Amino acid sequence: MRLRELQPDDSDFIVMLVNSPGWLRFIGDRNIRNRPQALTFLEEGPLKSYRELGFGMYLVETKAGGNAAGVCGIHKRPGLDCPDLGFAFLPGFTGQGFAYEIASATLRFAHDELLIPKIYAIVLPENERSVRLLQKLGMRPDGHYVSPAGETLLRFMSERPVTGP
Repeated sequence: MRLRELQPDDSDFIVMLVNSPGWLRFIGDRNIRNRPQALTFLEEGPLKSYRELGFGMYLVETKAGGNAAGVCGIHKRPGLDCPDLGFAFLPGFTGQGFAYEIASATLRFAHDELLIPKIYAIVLPENERSVRLLQKLGMRPDGHYVSPAGETLLRFMSERPVTGP
């Protein structure tokens, strides 16, 4: 597997990914059903993040053949003091260790190249596979996070436990 920046030409892949069962269940319906909507999603999300922050979500593709498998990268959410790790894969690429491989590489890149000292992750508590993966990556539960619209309580995880008084 390898990562590359998402491009406008990836809009068909985005339509497929954001309408896959795992995405809809654990991330949510983004109402992206066609190429123009996917292009807007790319322009307002990853492409804007690359321009403004120098990082974002990246396309995960196979080394042999360059087949799109999913996305993985770093988000900077309003209201959080550190960026967070995100990932999603098409059904044919889950359960094979690809997410661990690419998420590990993404964390190393964030620390070593982007010099980001701490990364968070936000996940639905019932997304047990992602929670286990995040724990395998060294992240630990660190409280809860309420989605910006206030309707969803998510598990908040960090690389190091928060210490306080």
